[in-house]
Amino acid sequence: MNLADDRLTNVQDSEFLGDSDDVTWQWQSWKGIPYLTCSLLDRWSHGFFTAPFSPRTPIDLVEVLSPGARVYRVKQVHGNVVLKTGEVSPVSPGSETVAEIYAEADGLVAEREFEAIWVCTADCVPVLIADDRTGLVAAVHAGWRGTAAKILPEAIDQLVACGSQLENLRIAMGPAIAGKVYQVSVEVAAELGATITPKGAVGATADSILEFLHQLPETPVFADPAPGKVRLDVRRCNALQLQHLGINSSQVAIAPHCTYSDSAHFFSYRRDPLKKVQWSGIVSGGATTPF
Repeated sequence: MNLADDRLTNVQDSEFLGDSDDVTWQWQSWKGIPYLTCSLLDRWSHGFFTAPFSPRTPIDLVEVLSPGARVYRVKQVHGNVVLKTGEVSPVSPGSETVAEIYAEADGLVAEREFEAIWVCTADCVPVLIADDRTGLVAAVHAGWRGTAAKILPEAIDQLVACGSQLENLRIAMGPAIAGKVYQVSVEVAAELGATITPKGAVGATADSILEFLHQLPETPVFADPAPGKVRLDVRRCNALQLQHLGINSSQVAIAPHCTYSDSAHFFSYRRDPLKKVQWSGIVSGGATTPF
């Protein structure tokens, strides 16, 4: 699906409503190459890396965050499977070119200290989660399909099963394609909308779900000039799913960066249909109570 109206490609930071006035996003630099960090996750070594880091992969990028940490990644398949690091093997140098060796999943939860977990994206939402009491961390790849399958609530459930309390979680959603430029079908928008629409509140039709979404104070859908299309903010859909779980908005941060609009920093599959990605990672530890 191509964008129907290029007039909306210059996304302004004002689209991203601050979930907390105290949260900031900072550009960091490694050998002159920029990457992003979020103040919500200051206790943890983490980063949302940019296109100029390519073709470096997690085994290289861990040297930026925490040299020597064990590296974990998965083969992403746009589903809602979240694995624990104990269920997969750490990445070893020279093995990353063999995709078949990785378990199929779209999220990882670190079970031990000093584990670096990674996801890659090129318009989808990279989500890094940390527990400021246990030190547990998670990394999630949330495209529209994974969001429709509620992968982020699944990751939260896994953390809770490992001992986390909801109020101790800190959740940062990194650069992704912005809602004002992400054209999808009405059916896709309704599929995601169904995950944040109270049961029984509206009918089950796509039109009734979209009408409900349009009435929300921070709606995740916007008008599109093409018949049968709308613009969709996948990050806002994920934030609303978290809200339904009882997670306070002050625990959630959304990066003010659009992968589609910022070609200098980010790959975008919707803008340039190439198989290139940027990586996001976080290292377990950094809590007030050790593992």
